[in-house]
Amino acid sequence: MTNSVKSTALEPDPTVDGEALTLAQRLGRAVPVYGLVGLTVALALLFSLLLPETFPTLFNLRAILADKSVIALLALAATIPMITGKIDLTVGYGIVLWHILAISLQTQMGLPWPLAVGVVLALAGLCGLLNGLLVELAQIDSFIATLGTGTVIYALAMWHSGGRQVLGELPDGFLAITSGQLLGLPIVAFYVLVVGVLLWLVTEFTPLGRALYVIGANPKAAQLNGIAVRRHVMGAFVASGLLSGFAGVLLASRLQIGQASVGLEFLLPALVGAFLGSTTIRPGRVNVWGTLVGVAILAIGISGIQQFGGAFFVEPLFNGLTLLVSIGIAGWAQQRRNLSIKRRIAERQLAPGTTPASPPAA
Repeated sequence: MTNSVKSTALEPDPTVDGEALTLAQRLGRAVPVYGLVGLTVALALLFSLLLPETFPTLFNLRAILADKSVIALLALAATIPMITGKIDLTVGYGIVLWHILAISLQTQMGLPWPLAVGVVLALAGLCGLLNGLLVELAQIDSFIATLGTGTVIYALAMWHSGGRQVLGELPDGFLAITSGQLLGLPIVAFYVLVVGVLLWLVTEFTPLGRALYVIGANPKAAQLNGIAVRRHVMGAFVASGLLSGFAGVLLASRLQIGQASVGLEFLLPALVGAFLGSTTIRPGRVNVWGTLVGVAILAIGISGIQQFGGAFFVEPLFNGLTLLVSIGIAGWAQQRRNLSIKRRIAERQLAPGTTPASPPAA
């Protein structure tokens, strides 16, 4: 699924695209890198001017950070397998079960909250391992494999909860996971920041991160260069599962109620954020800061539209259209790049002193 758009679709290559000599060419190169960041800032300024009493307020900032932090974590979770060219749909399905278990293990089984959190994270990691086994050992397409395991997990959540709300008295320590503030902002926003920085350091500055990107670009070449493709891909799914389990714990602490109807609405915006992440900051490569910018533009856009009185269907409509636009941009850039390659090959063949390649013998 993620291979439908080449990993280098938006990444400029001087040997193919030529050097950017004019100002217009430089601006054209900068738009894919910083265009989405500029659009995010422009949207924030626009809504601040149109809604001066409600949008540019500390209250609204806190609300956006508290509401979208779980989605940001799920988007980062989806980003990890995407770096290897895989997709993980269980980030949206799994959070349904993880947040229900985080509550039921305490209220129904009497487990201390640290132990309950540990059990949830362990199960989420095992789910990621199962996805990795299905994709790498059974050679099932990652979209199909994670759709299947995600559906089973969702069914387990409905069975465990009986279709009813799971609630009870939760300890103060568990509630404090998301109720605190730091520097006047919700503590959950700093969880996202810490996770984002750690993932950025690993993916951009370590051999592990470089190996993941090589696998995503060309698995066969990675294997020929001695990279353990199977182990790295399975590890990416495990990391994705652990991060989605952590997001489920935060959701349970925030809602204090577990129900099977909560969670699936996070899947699309999380995937949209991850896909948008491949079109900015490091265009052509799924990257951490691009993912967070993608989530930010969704959060700002939806918040502004809702404050204008947008209907209940505005959020999924905005998410879906944004996903189509982001994939469309990458696809258009890929076609433009292919045309540029063909044009330059033709120019070199027609240049003086070059001999056109002879057609192959019949």
